[in-house]
Amino acid sequence: MCLAIPMKIAQIGADGMAVADLDGARQDVDLSLINEVRVGDYVIIHAGYAIEKLHEAEAAEQVALFRELTEAWQNSQPKPR
Repeated sequence: MCLAIPMKIAQIGADGMAVADLDGARQDVDLSLINEVRVGDYVIIHAGYAIEKLHEAEAAEQVALFRELTEAWQNSQPKPR
């Protein structure tokens, strides 16, 4: 199963690489597959590549879904005794 994550571009280097951020988790990202990405844009990240640019509202909706999934997973884990 493949998973693509929405993240916000925090920095862009001259080499076509960027740093993307989601809740403080940072990832180096290759921007070569999409055009006209700027700091502050939201993109979908898969396997270290930005593969799609998102509108901010769409990104917020997807991030909220990931947070819900994380919370549900955390709540399903056995509690330490």
